Amino acid sequence: MPDFPAKHVFPQTAAVTPSGHLALGGCDVADLAAEYGTPLYIFDEQTLRERCQAFLREFQGRYPNTSVIYASKAFTNLALTRLLVEEGLGMDVSSGGEMAAAKAGGMLPVKVYFHGNNKSRKELGEGVAWGVGRFVIDNFHELGLLNQVAQEVGRTQDIMLRVSPNVDPHTHAYISTGTLDSKFGFPIGTGQAREAIRQALSCSYLRLVGLHCHIGSQVFETQPYQAAIRATLEFAAKMREEGLELREFSPGGGFGIPYTRNEHPPSTAQYADAITSSFNQGCQELGFGAPMLVIEPGRSIVGPAGVAVYTVGARKAIPGIRTYVSVDGGMGDNIRPALYQASYEAVVANRMDQPSAERVTIAGKFCESGDILVRDVDLPATEPGDLVALPATGAYCVPMSSNYNMAPRPAIVMVQNGVARLIRRRETYHDLMAEDVA
Repeated sequence: MPDFPAKHVFPQTAAVTPSGHLALGGCDVADLAAEYGTPLYIFDEQTLRERCQAFLREFQGRYPNTSVIYASKAFTNLALTRLLVEEGLGMDVSSGGEMAAAKAGGMLPVKVYFHGNNKSRKELGEGVAWGVGRFVIDNFHELGLLNQVAQEVGRTQDIMLRVSPNVDPHTHAYISTGTLDSKFGFPIGTGQAREAIRQALSCSYLRLVGLHCHIGSQVFETQPYQAAIRATLEFAAKMREEGLELREFSPGGGFGIPYTRNEHPPSTAQYADAITSSFNQGCQELGFGAPMLVIEPGRSIVGPAGVAVYTVGARKAIPGIRTYVSVDGGMGDNIRPALYQASYEAVVANRMDQPSAERVTIAGKFCESGDILVRDVDLPATEPGDLVALPATGAYCVPMSSNYNMAPRPAIVMVQNGVARLIRRRETYHDLMAEDVA
């Protein structure tokens, strides 16, 4: 089967059939669209499992005391949670809903890390009662509130403190989290991180086990991780005199993936090399022994495994300016282009064997001028009814989706070895109004 441009952005099983159709997991995308309708999100199970295994292999092979915790905000689903359990990963959750999905999917509570900058008393209580492994504390309010909740439940809760080392990850401002001007974490430079450690150690129902310093998402360089690790470990060394015992450390996640053919982020092995070598060296030099290293890949596991499929409808040609090709989805199921100016590749899934014939902009169906999925992409000539597929849509598209214009959210299927299984049905009009009270 022939290759095609930008194949490295697609799931590992992506191929072209003899009839010129895109296939994923051995399934013809045109057949999937006919059976399940569009918009449709397709996840390749082989890619998901191999991405999980790669993080375990590359990090634990270099630093055995590593725990891989999937960042579920990228995409949470019962089928995915069960797959993560089978592959030996934990989960990082940031809401009561994500925690409920982890629980329903069979994740052990001790392997769950609860993040978030404004957890509610209810969420804290549910997490402590369930036995969440770690709460990652983000502010002084939460520190005191969690201590109260743990006392009420009658349980001592393990925690990590999220600190901000003021490292620029060189990514989009909206997904940069490790700089001083961020809503997340205790800044080291202002003295607030030091005070947070003091307060945490004084809380009778909290046990401080380590520090966390996530710097951002879609990070294409390894040096920012190394800088953040060094800065945080040096800070931790100074805090030993306050009673800090560093048993765990997390540089978070944020590992980048390619969205377009010209993007080539570091490999999992390169991220692992940079992080484990810096961490190991810092621990040896500063006398920390071998604390557990916790990494939190999210997008880098599910992003490359997902492909969104749409059906072409209307066309608008503006001579000398632009041709718009409209599809039956858009910002309702993928708001990233409108929110982050995110770029995507696109192919015509039922014309993979045809050369590019025109440059078009793929527009969504929602009532916003900003509802553009892909700008200025070269495609074969399209007609109404053709299928447009966008790769690297496995992360954030589904969890950030909405019912804008009262549009039902799309169905999701998982494919492997020529078999497709529905892992989330398409919403119905009845679903959209099921919670209304007339």
